Amino acid sequence: MLLSLRREMARRPSLLLFPASAMDTFNFLFIPEMPLLRFYSFKPNHHESEQRKHDEAPFGLSSSVGSPARVQKLIASQSDALLAKEIFDVASRVPNFRISCSSYHILIIKLARSKHFTLVEDVLIRLKSEKLPVSPSLFSSLIKVYAEADMPDRALRTFYKMLEFGCQPLSKHLNRILQVLVSHRSYIRSAYDLFKRSHRYGVSPNTASYNILMRAFCLNDDLSIAYSLFNKMFKRDLLPDVESYRILMQGLCRKSQVNGAVDLLEDMLNKGFVPDALSYTTILNALCRKTKLKEAYKLLCRMKVRGCNPDILHYNTVILGFCRKGHATDACKILMDMHSNGCSPNLVSYRTLVGGLCDQGMFDDAKKYMQEMLLKGFSLHFSIHRVLINGFCNVGKIKEACEVVEQLLGHREPPHLDSWGVVLPMICEENDKSRIENLLKDILKVEITRNTRLIDAAAHLEEYVIRKAKSRRH
Repeated sequence: MLLSLRREMARRPSLLLFPASAMDTFNFLFIPEMPLLRFYSFKPNHHESEQRKHDEAPFGLSSSVGSPARVQKLIASQSDALLAKEIFDVASRVPNFRISCSSYHILIIKLARSKHFTLVEDVLIRLKSEKLPVSPSLFSSLIKVYAEADMPDRALRTFYKMLEFGCQPLSKHLNRILQVLVSHRSYIRSAYDLFKRSHRYGVSPNTASYNILMRAFCLNDDLSIAYSLFNKMFKRDLLPDVESYRILMQGLCRKSQVNGAVDLLEDMLNKGFVPDALSYTTILNALCRKTKLKEAYKLLCRMKVRGCNPDILHYNTVILGFCRKGHATDACKILMDMHSNGCSPNLVSYRTLVGGLCDQGMFDDAKKYMQEMLLKGFSLHFSIHRVLINGFCNVGKIKEACEVVEQLLGHREPPHLDSWGVVLPMICEENDKSRIENLLKDILKVEITRNTRLIDAAAHLEEYVIRKAKSRRH
């Protein structure tokens, strides 16, 4: 061990050196121009005490190179956890020298973060034998490391380790361990057992503790247990919070029990809680999936009265619900409501509405909203204008299809290749030479893109001309 330490000191000249022998406190190794590291007994003789006072007088005890504070600083400064452990071991073998509790804490966390978990257990055993006061922060840090390392077993053992050290766990320690355990489906029952026994160890679960387990059981399709936990809060004189209600509502909606979720929302409102935006989004999504569109719209209108202003996500959720069920005209009314409530439609709002109108064959209305989109600077997804152009062509409205193409080109939004394949042959069939000429001029002005290539547009025209010429020969 000392050999490796000397090698490290040779490699890193800034490292202070230690006694060549753990039992010889006077045989020291030096690096030129570096201060001497000394270890002091807790019972120095008179000469040593006077010398120590002389050395430390200008700076105080904390600057003494041989004090426990100095060893702590050396351990803390090492990026290599194993080297920090060697420093710790050398210092611990010096007669009558006692390492500080902070040094233990620093070393344990260094070793844990470096995944030297066996060494962590060894140092904890030594710390316990020293009977030094242990801060709960040590165990908080250990639990965090074990959570990041995805080691629920060690996190759980840390809770009982706190008890061994006579360190009273707090609710925050319990909650951190519960969070680690429930992140693994196979440990949910272990988390529940710890939760039920926690009062034996003087730990009182709080609302956050209940929420952690309720969410875990909801995700595990154990809704009945989640409900029983929710009801137990009232018996334990604990008030659920907005998150508690939302967790249950999400669980009910996941089970397609949307009526139960709505009842829970009403109960929440009657008890004076103000649901958050996510709670409303959960209910609105569930209502739209269940085709309860009127109920969804009523809830959207009541939100503002209940103290939660609808945002763009809420409006888009209901617009999508109406469009999916073939009620695009009702979705248009919701878009108008957005403006009156001071909420501006975004790209998703327009895309959803234009797509819904096209699906119902309402191409003129869809074109109007497409124009509104372009005026507001939104970029059209190619699927939107492809559906619109193809839709006009399919019903024989070539003029309207060309107007869409011209508007897109004017806003430097080239149509998709598939749209060229539909609209160009139909323009040619009408023998509208002036429109073809103007359209090609516009095409030449547009930058060639991945989806719209001039060569592809020309290919469609060439194919049509060849077909036309062949038909005339016959």
